[in-house]
Amino acid sequence: MASSMTSSSASGRKWLSVSLTVALAGGALLSGCSNNNGEAGQTAEQASSQPPSSSGEASKEATPSPEVKKDITVSVYDRGNVAQDEGTIENNRWTKWINENGPANVKFIAIPRTNPEEKINVLYASGSGPDLLFEYAPNNRNMLYDQKQLMPIDDLIEQYSVNYKKLMEDNPILKKLGTKSDGKLYEFGRFNWVNPQRGILIRTDWLEKLNLKMPTTTEELFEVAKAFTEQDPDGNGQKDTFGLSISGPSELTLKQIFGSSNKWVVKDDQLVIDWERRTEYNNYAKRLYDAGIVDRDFAADKNGAKAQQDFINGKLGMYLFQNNNAMSILQTLVDPLKKNVATAEVTFLAYPESEAGAFLPTLGNPVQMTAVVSATAKNPDAVIKYVDFLIEDSTSRTLSYGIEGTHYTMANGFPEILDADKHSKEVSTITADMRMLQNGGLSFSKYDLPALKYQSDPRHDEYQAFYDLFRDTYLTLDKPYPELTMSEHMPSLPKGLLTTDTNVEKSIDAIWLKAVVSGTKYTVEQALKDAQDMWKKNDGQAIEDWYKQWYIDNKDTAMLEKDIKEIVKQQMETYAAAKQELN
Repeated sequence: MASSMTSSSASGRKWLSVSLTVALAGGALLSGCSNNNGEAGQTAEQASSQPPSSSGEASKEATPSPEVKKDITVSVYDRGNVAQDEGTIENNRWTKWINENGPANVKFIAIPRTNPEEKINVLYASGSGPDLLFEYAPNNRNMLYDQKQLMPIDDLIEQYSVNYKKLMEDNPILKKLGTKSDGKLYEFGRFNWVNPQRGILIRTDWLEKLNLKMPTTTEELFEVAKAFTEQDPDGNGQKDTFGLSISGPSELTLKQIFGSSNKWVVKDDQLVIDWERRTEYNNYAKRLYDAGIVDRDFAADKNGAKAQQDFINGKLGMYLFQNNNAMSILQTLVDPLKKNVATAEVTFLAYPESEAGAFLPTLGNPVQMTAVVSATAKNPDAVIKYVDFLIEDSTSRTLSYGIEGTHYTMANGFPEILDADKHSKEVSTITADMRMLQNGGLSFSKYDLPALKYQSDPRHDEYQAFYDLFRDTYLTLDKPYPELTMSEHMPSLPKGLLTTDTNVEKSIDAIWLKAVVSGTKYTVEQALKDAQDMWKKNDGQAIEDWYKQWYIDNKDTAMLEKDIKEIVKQQMETYAAAKQELN
């Protein structure tokens, strides 16, 4: 697998040597992939050079009729963010472009991005599920599989695919992850470029002012946070700062520092619940709360918006964030902070070491399964050809960058966006969820480095340095991953146990929260006892037994930490090579 991925990475930008103008303006490269064998049909010159036939019948055979496009339905997330003058997510310039250039007549079906399972359930219950369903949530795809609503795609790929079949041959993990318990393949997937998903921004000017070191352990983290709270780091003579955030996304980031973001852990080669790490985290959170180091109303800040605003306003010393985009972190957190506090200086803080060790943060999912074919699909061959069309370099390029001269220009042999706002409105906002099979993890090159990607921006060197710092701080593969695997690769419980597990976890979370905010009235030790009792009374043992057996049966074939790290390691080598080429 390693060699195939490296090969794909090296070849991922070969399209740069092709005339981009011809591909976009004429559509020749795009329409050519709609043939049965995936090869381009005859050009006009080739057709006219054929020898004339002596019979009308032979003449008809020598000039094959163009293949008639078949009708298919395809889902697309509706995030409610398409500009009114651009149409709707089902009908816009790009749905029209796809139908003009692709191999099928596609009717798009909108699925609300928030709570998509409701619309999915309604569609499939009425027998009108989309022929090709794009859905990130494994539980929703697994539900459809359990209901026998999905079509196996092994034979379809073998018979009708060129591009996806080649992708699977080069990267066998796609077949491994897309195969269900009956041994058949049901899911399409893609390779993502992996960035850290979480981290900590810390005010280094506050550290310097208070003569503090960067914290490397959770105890040092506590002491720094306490100083940020009590020693007036902003110098306004008031006690109006907090040490760190634990609301919204920040909570899970802090849990990861303690290895307690997921309750399952491998001990003695068995998958078990780790009550010890969960207890350690909640004792720590309670200490922070009791010392006034965190906002006492953190529980009401469910989406973390107030904590983020506190950081931007210069009132929070450490912001525990969830964001995988270094540019976004810089532009939405650091830049606004410096606009409000000109002297502010920040950097990334690696996860401090807890009793359980020092961990990696959440990483992006390197291999993500994103699409399934409905059992009711009337033209599954057209669905497969549409998948092949989506993963064509030329299709991916157009849906990513738009039209040359309108949305981008060629700079040093690579597309550069002309107007970021126009591109966002007319291209990326609309096409993002049409590109759920785009293999960014296999095509990274020096042109994806911020220094070249934003080469016309005077801050491009700053962007590059910030991105390097982000990756160098958190892509430390000598540290363990805080969970068994990516959440999307965790096994899905049977429906009954899944509902029970979800509900009992909500109740247990409420128990832990009560302990954190109740002072001496309700201790973490009592919360642990109550949580364990609740777990036992609500089929907890059955859930534990199911997970234990799953691990026994699948530990050698599932995508676990070692597989994730191997892919990330390969991408880090690709990144280093790109940097070397840039230099």
